[in-house]
Amino acid sequence: MKLSDKDVLFEDNHLLAVNKQEDLLTQPNDTPEISLETLAKAYIKEKYQKPGNVYLHACHRLDKPVSGIVLFAKTSKALSRMNEAIRNHKTTKKYLARLSKSLSEKGTLEHTLSHDEYRAQEDPSGKKSRLSYTKLKDDLYEIDLETGRYHQIRIQLSLAGAPIIGDTKYGGPPADRLYLHHHRFTFPHPVTGETIIVNSPSPF
Repeated sequence: MKLSDKDVLFEDNHLLAVNKQEDLLTQPNDTPEISLETLAKAYIKEKYQKPGNVYLHACHRLDKPVSGIVLFAKTSKALSRMNEAIRNHKTTKKYLARLSKSLSEKGTLEHTLSHDEYRAQEDPSGKKSRLSYTKLKDDLYEIDLETGRYHQIRIQLSLAGAPIIGDTKYGGPPADRLYLHHHRFTFPHPVTGETIIVNSPSPF
């Protein structure tokens, strides 16, 4: 398994944005499973004939079953500035989701959430979590993620009575995949300050 140029959504000397397939880890863990980060490092090493180790670090993560945009920093300076931009809410993430039940045309969900190693839950002492949604057509919704909590979109839609299709962990009906995709990421470039918009086409 390897990345190709068609998997790359944006690249310059500081950043690399890649389209992650579903059921692929974002970063390595303690298992022998392949990760997007490992594939991206191999891509850069081969493309630029780099000797030695390649510096590349994910600026954010997607759950293994979720597909879509993952942004990597190619330098420690870019990583530090991207982390700061994310902390200061200067980035915007939009997702596509197919829901098992209909919600209103537009709306906002707010919950306080906590999580253990495997699952998120509603918890009065947890962290405030907020997202908004817009119905696009049929069961397809665009989700604007305003805070970035563990499994936030998945648990909040489940708590709203409309779990994502394929998300059996949070009450969704079984399907061939989890129907959640990170399709648009807007952020300030860590060096130039220019507003960058990266898009990933819907796989469903």
